[in-house]
Amino acid sequence: MIRQRSFGDLAFAFLNTFGLALLGFITLFPFIHLLAISLNEPLDMIKGGITWLPRKLSWFNYSYVFDNKNLFMAAFVSIARTVVGTFLGVVCTAMIAYALSRREFIFRKPFNFYFVLTLYVNGGLIPGYLLIKNIGLMNNFWVYILPILVSAYNVMIMRSYFEQLPEGVVESAKIDGANDFQTLFRIIIPISMPVIATVTLFIGVQHWNSWFDNYLYTSRSQSLSLMQYELMKVLLQSVNQSAVTAGSSAANDVARLSPQSIRAALTIVVTLPILIVYPFLQKYFVKGITMSAMKE
Repeated sequence: MIRQRSFGDLAFAFLNTFGLALLGFITLFPFIHLLAISLNEPLDMIKGGITWLPRKLSWFNYSYVFDNKNLFMAAFVSIARTVVGTFLGVVCTAMIAYALSRREFIFRKPFNFYFVLTLYVNGGLIPGYLLIKNIGLMNNFWVYILPILVSAYNVMIMRSYFEQLPEGVVESAKIDGANDFQTLFRIIIPISMPVIATVTLFIGVQHWNSWFDNYLYTSRSQSLSLMQYELMKVLLQSVNQSAVTAGSSAANDVARLSPQSIRAALTIVVTLPILIVYPFLQKYFVKGITMSAMKE
């Protein structure tokens, strides 16, 4: 027998749907607004009034961004950094988290305390720069990978997830003769895909969005320039050119520049790859964060 829904049930369903729709609108509106600005003719955008759709459709902003001859090589370096850094970061994080989750590890508490301490205390920018310089990582691709190979926050998330797994899983693997590496890579990781996907997304986004280490350590090596760093230079160039040509009536590409339009186009270019990848990891992302938080 189907129970007839009460007024309270209908009211809750309506408010829940309305609230989620409002939240979705608030989340999507800034991105749609930026997309409209990036597709609008720059000088027309200065007049304002652009909300949902471009008033004068133009690809000038994107053509200006991609006119940078170094951008595609920098994109290749950024992709290589993201792939290598994410893979090594997830592997190293998983190994450390697995060790810290094992109760038989005698240094478990001191190492846990050390990792938590690094969340609040760090050496600072200048000591970090001197360390990188002294160990010979300046103008080296590995300066993008090694200094941020392991994050204490990611270790805590993954350790908490591993601690919730049934102890019998590890014990049965050891009875069958598996060592710790075999247990981790053949048993633990395959059944921990939610937290693996979560940490993968965190590390991947961190590498993809990073540019400051390029500015500090590899700015003299054009072959190691990152996409984000090149886009930052494009934005600064547009600001400088716009300031020089302010008040000019010359009908050339420089006079048509609008830093706000270029900034919007850069935001779309940088965000789009993450938006493409995120839906494939979203279901694991939510589950991984939720289950890891329960332990904490």
